[in-house]
Amino acid sequence: MKTWVALFRGINVTGNNMLPMASLKTLMEKNGCREVRTYIASGNVVFQSPLSNARTVEQRLTKAVERGHGFAPRVLALTRADLEKAVAGNPFPEANADHKSVHVFFLEMPPKRPDTDGLERLRAPSERFALKGRFFYLHTPEGFGTSKLAKGAERMLGVAATARNWRTVSTLVQMSKAAD
Repeated sequence: MKTWVALFRGINVTGNNMLPMASLKTLMEKNGCREVRTYIASGNVVFQSPLSNARTVEQRLTKAVERGHGFAPRVLALTRADLEKAVAGNPFPEANADHKSVHVFFLEMPPKRPDTDGLERLRAPSERFALKGRFFYLHTPEGFGTSKLAKGAERMLGVAATARNWRTVSTLVQMSKAAD
């Protein structure tokens, strides 16, 4: 069995695509996942699976939710090594003191032609960002929810993404270590 971290995008946001974590856990167990543990209601799941390919994991989980709940969320499957690489690459040490000010966007793939000029145009004076392979780091000291860059980053990067704050990333690393 391989340990995976699944990041579900767009569930339980503003009353849309509601999927209680207890229901998600049960659904995943019915689809061959073991040792399923969720973290907060935004769709973070650590589990074990006999599957060894990330795209296969993502497709199966998306289809299972669609069959059981009527919507197809985007799912990104990561290994602990993926998460540890994201942690090691974080250029913003402020993350440890203020976990809500630093977010990691986990990208489906490295962007081929990111619009860095567009990212700069959206960036507030206090914000900083860094793109490293499949990770886009965003420091928003004035708040992620009000950041134009946070809202437009995926479009400017040109690839599917899902963001998590630093506490969530750190917690998922710890959960995946415990699962191994």
